[in-house]
Amino acid sequence: MPAKGEPQPSGRRRRGAVLEAALLQATWEELLAVGYQDLTYEAVAARAHTSRTVLYRRWPQRRDLVLAALRHQTPPLPPPPPDTGALRTDVLALLEQVTTRLTEIAPVLQVLTDGRTRGSDLSDFMAERARQDGGGAMAELLDRAARRGELDPARIPTRVVTLPVALVAGQVLITHQAPTKADVTGVVDDIFLPLIAHHGRPDGQADGDR
Repeated sequence: MPAKGEPQPSGRRRRGAVLEAALLQATWEELLAVGYQDLTYEAVAARAHTSRTVLYRRWPQRRDLVLAALRHQTPPLPPPPPDTGALRTDVLALLEQVTTRLTEIAPVLQVLTDGRTRGSDLSDFMAERARQDGGGAMAELLDRAARRGELDPARIPTRVVTLPVALVAGQVLITHQAPTKADVTGVVDDIFLPLIAHHGRPDGQADGDR
């Protein structure tokens, strides 16, 4: 039973995934309306037409509730782009996909870059999400390149694998704007490929070893 003064559930009783989706959607709407610091369980419960107890049972801490709402709003990246036949064009295609994805989730970025979220770890979540999604896709692209004889993936540090996606996502978080085609090409040609050449030569030699 809801506590005295709390909104009473209305309509057909919701359960399971249907209820959880409604709770996370209400959290998201409240987050957009007031920001992280001013978000309350009472307001989210009112939006969802339920009680605070229902929320606390699933997410005892506000941070847990908000991060769950962010995950609900940011599904994983789609599969890596088709094999273009070369690492450079594969990576450019992937970063174009990442840029499009970041544009699609602009409301999430709005929340993360809003001054009202200052002092929270929501930006850390987004950065970690970008590293996880992009890192897996990039690893697959590097495996393709290895099968073509372009590089030795075992020699490439993880920080290099995740760097292109992290740089693109970081630019969006800092500037609030999607990178241009020239920006993306610069990340690939001026930063990523030189690092790959240094670490991942199939013969195991960097240019300075010759």
